[in-house]
Amino acid sequence: MSLSPVGLLTRMLREAFDGPPGPWTYFIDTMEGTGIFGTIRDLTASEASAPGGPGHTTIAGHIHHISESIALVRKELRGESASRDRSRTWTVSTVDETEWAALRARIRDEYERLLAAVKVQPSWDEDSIGVVAGGVAHTAYHLGAIRQRVRAHQRASHE
Repeated sequence: MSLSPVGLLTRMLREAFDGPPGPWTYFIDTMEGTGIFGTIRDLTASEASAPGGPGHTTIAGHIHHISESIALVRKELRGESASRDRSRTWTVSTVDETEWAALRARIRDEYERLLAAVKVQPSWDEDSIGVVAGGVAHTAYHLGAIRQRVRAHQRASHE
């Protein structure tokens, strides 16, 4: 059985955002709640705004960055030019509860829009597959950074 680019890429996107799609995965743990949405579901704005890790970035900053980045993936998939300068995607670091709710809603919306774009992509070539695969890899990297920060916050709260 071979997967089409659409099937493969949507499965990988779902894994990164929704979590494990079945008994095996490409790159995350098979436990429930290990995708972006499960990882951030119960975080408060205060937890999302706590700096940590290299560069002292926040989970809110990572979520904003991913949202901006996958919007650019969608733009590139349509064949539009998108800047590779991602420095402006790090403009959010702290959020209040309202902003945190809006940021979580935005990342879900951007993800769903990207999934829809992948499903209707008229043709697939190396560039279009690479753009989406790169978006998946980029998201997976930031998911790991977010999960490390969540674990650090959990350890600190239990000490």
